[in-house]
Amino acid sequence: METDKKSFKKLFPHLSKELELEDSKVAINSVRTDSEAAEEATSDKFRHYNPTVVDFIRRCDTETEAEAIIAYLEKRGELTPEYAKALRQQLKKEGVRSFGAKKEENYYFKQGGLC
Repeated sequence: METDKKSFKKLFPHLSKELELEDSKVAINSVRTDSEAAEEATSDKFRHYNPTVVDFIRRCDTETEAEAIIAYLEKRGELTPEYAKALRQQLKKEGVRSFGAKKEENYYFKQGGLC
């Protein structure tokens, strides 16, 4: 399907805007034709990483947001009631930043050297 820029903007306004913004571009520093070598060369820091409840809480700005995260994960059975209670106690007593500094947008990209 061939399309011009104007039609693309009309069909996909948000995607078009993202493509035009400078901050959404990623530099390509090299090209590899061997896929196995390419996989070995990538950063493994967060490969197969599964964020914990604390990772999610560290993205929160308020205690209310953190409480919602705890309640959601407890409801899904990803937290035991005992661990959820301990998290709530820490949250109430010491605040949301007691879990660590706030993880800003693109945290994992920056830590992985991709940004």
